[in-house]
Amino acid sequence: MDAIISFLTDFGTSDISVGQCKGVMAGISPKTIVVDISHSVPPFDVVSGSWMLRSAVPHFPPCVHVAVVDPSVGTSRRAIAIEAARGDVLIGPDNGLLLAAAEMLGGVVGVVELANPAFHHHPVSHTFHARDIFCPAAAHVSHGVTMHLLGPNVDVASLVQLDEPQSSVAGGMLRTKVVGINEFGSLALAAPAGLLSELGAVNHVRAMLADRSVEARVVRTFGDASVGEAILFVDSYARLCLALNQQDLARSLGLARTDRPEVTITAHGSATDTVSGGTR
Repeated sequence: MDAIISFLTDFGTSDISVGQCKGVMAGISPKTIVVDISHSVPPFDVVSGSWMLRSAVPHFPPCVHVAVVDPSVGTSRRAIAIEAARGDVLIGPDNGLLLAAAEMLGGVVGVVELANPAFHHHPVSHTFHARDIFCPAAAHVSHGVTMHLLGPNVDVASLVQLDEPQSSVAGGMLRTKVVGINEFGSLALAAPAGLLSELGAVNHVRAMLADRSVEARVVRTFGDASVGEAILFVDSYARLCLALNQQDLARSLGLARTDRPEVTITAHGSATDTVSGGTR
């Protein structure tokens, strides 16, 4: 099987950035298949990028993953490659973007800094390390270069870590946080599916987000709900998710894609007013 590189960025696809990166990788390892995870991470949103990457990587065979959401490009932040226990290599900035995905792949085995200029694309831009450092490194690793050649070892304990959102149930209330808002306006929550059962055998819930509330029915899938009905369900990542069936819940609540409000969920008798409070 040909080698694979997965590719995730916040670059969008309206300019030439993604194309340049793929061109550099093709020049180094022309038989490698580059699979786009997404280039629609909200700009500069490392938290969203981390969540998307961690959700995607388990569905790939062991391979190289290059991810770039890098608002500190050109500063003293390090460029790194992480070897995961499953055998994958994750490449990108040392800003917390890669670590959750590495944990999904069995944990961190080793880390190096991408400091060897022999594996850079020259001249190296101060503002485009994706093209000139990260993607060349990914292609070289995919082509057989071992990690130790890329640069010096990095102490795992020194890596930048993001604060992981916590979820819990106490006093009949599930507390969690929005960790992502997709193109449909659905709200992905940090809470794993199993937490819902700690509220009991609930069919309807009330979710509070600051001064906004959503009264939703617990369903298995979208086809179990009517159009415009608020629903709580287990998404394809085994996490809880709030949505309006075939409508945009985030827009109804006045939320931007980068908003990460705290959420409290309680059992509720039945769904009446679907969405109330706040900006509509």
